[in-house]
Amino acid sequence: MTTVTARALIRTEAAGGGRTRLETLRSDPPLTLRQTGPRRVHLVSTGAGPLRGDHLELGVDVAPGTSLEVRSVGATLVLPGLADATSVMVVRARVGAGATLHFSPEPTVLAAGCAHRLVVRLSLAEDANVFWREEIVFGRHGERPGRGHARFDATVAGRPLLRQDLLVGEEAVDGSPAVHGDARCVGSTLIAGPAWAPPAVPDVKRERRAVLGDGWAALPLAGPGVQVCALGADAVQLRERLRRGEEAATAPAPGAPPTGPHPP
Repeated sequence: MTTVTARALIRTEAAGGGRTRLETLRSDPPLTLRQTGPRRVHLVSTGAGPLRGDHLELGVDVAPGTSLEVRSVGATLVLPGLADATSVMVVRARVGAGATLHFSPEPTVLAAGCAHRLVVRLSLAEDANVFWREEIVFGRHGERPGRGHARFDATVAGRPLLRQDLLVGEEAVDGSPAVHGDARCVGSTLIAGPAWAPPAVPDVKRERRAVLGDGWAALPLAGPGVQVCALGADAVQLRERLRRGEEAATAPAPGAPPTGPHPP
């Protein structure tokens, strides 16, 4: 069976007057990109999968002083296929000085029999802002999930901000209360930017603390950011819990000005 290799790219540039122009919008099926607003792009899947053995890459380059929102038309269904290899989806994103990126595609569904790696490499300038949401569903209705390994690496001005690994469909972690227990979906959101930078002088009154809710948590990071994590019985519940955590994460700390970017 023939496997697919595809590379798509989004690149912005400043157009004057604080406007953003999409300088490059290069599709490579099944990664098809459609501009749906002045600064918005939707990812449209024009083929099944990814299937085992497929290697897909999406590049996102947000130029200094510009802003971009990336969404998807529907969920990504990862399928088994016939190849005896892992499918791979790599997203490489760079957000320049004073730029803002909202990245919130629909969930990734790990169908039974798949083997998939999702890799994110996110690089932020010192004063860049990002809102990055990921959601993973453990199989279609009534089936066990395939195997998935999600790796997320984010840096700010070359310094590590967040390193995270998640395994799904592995006996060593499935069902563990320390990982995702009996949940059917897991998600996380990274919200980062100068507004979340720790104060130069420690200030107990303005210190951000973890906020916990029913099935979600908003956790301040050591650098300029906060991570929201959530579990859910289904995709609807997961999205609702993530949004609650995102609202809590973007609420200003006592004595601090409002923060951004806010959930889309």
